[in-house]
Amino acid sequence: MKAILALADGRCYEGSAFGALGEALGEVVFNTSMTGYQEILTDPSYEGQLVAMTYPQIGNVGVNLEDVESRRPFLRGFIVKDYTAAPSNWRAAQPLHEYMQQHSIVGIQGIDTRSLVRHLRDTGAQQGIISTQTSSIDELIAKAKHAPGLVGVDLVKNVTCAEAYDWNEGLWELDGGYKKRNGAAVKARKSKKGSFSAPAFSVVAYDFGIKYNILRNLAESGCSVRVVPASMPAEDVLALNPDGIFLSNGPGDPDAVPYAKENVEKLVGKKPIFGICLGHQILGLALGGTTYKLKFGHHGGNQPVMDLTTRKVEITSQNHGFAVDADSLKGAVELTHVNLNDNTVEGLAHRDLPIFSVQYHPEASPGPHDANYLFKRFTDLMAKHRGK
Repeated sequence: MKAILALADGRCYEGSAFGALGEALGEVVFNTSMTGYQEILTDPSYEGQLVAMTYPQIGNVGVNLEDVESRRPFLRGFIVKDYTAAPSNWRAAQPLHEYMQQHSIVGIQGIDTRSLVRHLRDTGAQQGIISTQTSSIDELIAKAKHAPGLVGVDLVKNVTCAEAYDWNEGLWELDGGYKKRNGAAVKARKSKKGSFSAPAFSVVAYDFGIKYNILRNLAESGCSVRVVPASMPAEDVLALNPDGIFLSNGPGDPDAVPYAKENVEKLVGKKPIFGICLGHQILGLALGGTTYKLKFGHHGGNQPVMDLTTRKVEITSQNHGFAVDADSLKGAVELTHVNLNDNTVEGLAHRDLPIFSVQYHPEASPGPHDANYLFKRFTDLMAKHRGK
């Protein structure tokens, strides 16, 4: 069936449909990862967006139940060059298009994604629509033009958990899958990497759209994790008396979630804090900084970042459309990481308090694991400041 992608500025692409039929409105962005489309589909940070993959062949490894990063996909639509409907992978449980149909994700394939990406790089991310319902180009462009953007819209409320819950799953192993832990008791697994250790630290994780692999890394690092809704008051978090507080990734504009900033302001100086992606931006706001929207964002697994404290360069996984303004960080806040492509802020730390954050994703999934050490940095901070 014919499908059309129309952008707000009038640019259109015709292709064929895969996945669910219908119409999907959202901000059109591109992701440069070569693998991991299932993790990308289920990353809550893509709420409100249509995602185009720069890697041309998508669908060849299918979909399996182990590689999801949240309870369901949150992106609005999926854009690819060549779709493979018959996967060839020993872990595949179903083809990608069936998974998209189950979750009402509209897809378009067979378009010139190179042309689309070059256009977005020149003009910036913009609203668009994928449709299998109408062939009227003018009608689709008008819908895209009148669609609300991401600035000022609270998307976190669409992806956060409804109730608090405990997380007891570690990292994946070839011979056993994901390691499990029931409370403080260890369910040992015989494997090359050893068993899943009992928790040494208690962490409260704010869910602004948290990825499962962040939780797995926290658990694997020795943390007992309590995941709480984005709107939980700071007083209730402190009442749990955790060793540390984690601020998660999530979608959209950090200025559109003022309740998150206000809660973090109350937590500063009370407990060690670690933030990733949207959590980093919210922490930047709470520490007196400002944020702004990037032209087309950073989405992919190949972004070079320099750690200014060590001068080492890491290849990182990223997914964000906003950034902290470097010039707004003053006084007690130190810039710790920068993006080597555009010099945007990739990390910050408080000079006196046990607080730090990064814009990128050290848990990857998909992407490189160069920055995985940051989870140990967090546990080291908690160990140093426990009881203070």
